[in-house]
Amino acid sequence: MRCVIARFPFDLTKSGVLESMKGVKPEPVTGESVIIGRRHYPVKQVGQVITRQDRRDFSAGEVLRAMSRLGFTCRALPEVAPARIESPLQQASAMLGSPLSV
Repeated sequence: MRCVIARFPFDLTKSGVLESMKGVKPEPVTGESVIIGRRHYPVKQVGQVITRQDRRDFSAGEVLRAMSRLGFTCRALPEVAPARIESPLQQASAMLGSPLSV
């Protein structure tokens, strides 16, 4: 499949990506990820390995599009639950703690 990453055309195949990522230890995932084989790789790490470009030269979205078109499972950023806003009374109550039973 022909795709453009960082303004450069690449002919990528699923087997070629699997071969490129063979033996590459995955870095800790903190954002978007791609599942290749049984491992979860950060998108930027995959892009760097398959294109041999610096991670700053391409976006995660470009690599996600290419990997999903090749049939790899891609995971987006996990959604964060909104923080609970407590009233001043609730904050003071939480700082004091619950009463001790005697």
